[in-house]
Amino acid sequence: MPVGLVILLVVSALVFFGVFQRVLDRMGLTDTTALIFIAAILIGSYLPDIPLGDNFAINIGGAIIPIALAIYLISKAGTWMERWRAIIASIVTAILVVGVMRLVPLEPTYGGIIDPTLLLGLIAGIVAYLAGRSRRSAFVAGIMGIVLSDLYTRLEVLAQGVRGTTIIGGAGIFDAVILSGVVAVLLAETVGEIRERIEGGPKKDRPVSLKKNLTQTEFGKELYVSVNEKAKLDKIKEDKEESESKARESDHHDE
Repeated sequence: MPVGLVILLVVSALVFFGVFQRVLDRMGLTDTTALIFIAAILIGSYLPDIPLGDNFAINIGGAIIPIALAIYLISKAGTWMERWRAIIASIVTAILVVGVMRLVPLEPTYGGIIDPTLLLGLIAGIVAYLAGRSRRSAFVAGIMGIVLSDLYTRLEVLAQGVRGTTIIGGAGIFDAVILSGVVAVLLAETVGEIRERIEGGPKKDRPVSLKKNLTQTEFGKELYVSVNEKAKLDKIKEDKEESESKARESDHHDE
């Protein structure tokens, strides 16, 4: 089974059991939305490639769905600055990945320690984190860095007149896309967690998008209802105490 599919199955299980709830909250995703995208990538990897021209096609699970996910996450960003950061980080990652492709052949070498394509995914994930910084930007840069670099190299091959079908997001690139995105977001989460602990815990002011997303989870709904119920009870108690105080003052004046 391809490494990318194994990673997706593991991630989907962790999402289903709520292990990635904090990460998804920070990225602006609900459990349901995340599982829908994962299922779409898994199914899309087995569907026929979509032809874009003579000897040129694009893979659904390895390119189209990741691109759609990246666009969705960018649209969920709270500020334009974060959106531009994700886009610029994607371009930077793609440029560096293309440079690595020039140095490392992508054909698997059976005597090597790691498959070159997986090495590409690891490098892209690290670069994506360094360029994107936030969880959302790092993840977007991770998957889009691989897709954009693959698109560039495929177009370059076509321009050189090399015969054979060229597929964007196919074969080992699918594994690299998944690995890069997961590595990028895990680095962002790990480093972010360490920084929060050093600074004395998570900041009190949470992003607006995160606050909205929190109410979409089951835990968030329960927390939201609990807080509102407590506020109502406090208000009733306060009004009752005020009424009793006014009644005592009225009795005092009557005397």
